[in-house]
Amino acid sequence: MRANEDQPSLLLVDDDQALCSVLAGALQRRGYEVTVAHDYQSALAAATGNPPAFAVVELKVPGGSGLCLVKKLVDLDRHTRVVMLTGYGSIATAIEATKLGAHYYLTKPANAEDIVAALRRDGELQPAPAYERPLSVRRLEWEHINSLLSRNNGNVSATARLLRMHRRTLQRKLSKHPARD
Repeated sequence: MRANEDQPSLLLVDDDQALCSVLAGALQRRGYEVTVAHDYQSALAAATGNPPAFAVVELKVPGGSGLCLVKKLVDLDRHTRVVMLTGYGSIATAIEATKLGAHYYLTKPANAEDIVAALRRDGELQPAPAYERPLSVRRLEWEHINSLLSRNNGNVSATARLLRMHRRTLQRKLSKHPARD
């Protein structure tokens, strides 16, 4: 996928086909040769033979974790610049994604300009926004749950035991979007 330097290769991985279609078109107009995958296995198959120069990976992909896919892509080629894209942003997953090799972490909604800017960043650290007010209790709960889930490698049952919570209750909490502050 790196053959054409005028048109760098980009692997776009998301199960939302409508979003992929729109983003792929926008990224192609910006000079990328885009390959789209809607699940873990097809993304890995697309990258295995010829690793992409860039990748945009959704956190939750069918057939596996986006975090695992980030690690696989970086293992295939350490020069692949990966941006993690998610609608379920949390501090824990952002930290985990960067530890596994992602160059940047974006939360949805993100447009093509945001993605291109993230792909082109050279890893410079941006100062964290200062909160004028503390996070809400619901947001803190969301962050804590995702931190423990990440520590347990995505194992819901183990995380539920740590939280002394029924597994189904935890699954319901995880299926909700984080509280907006």
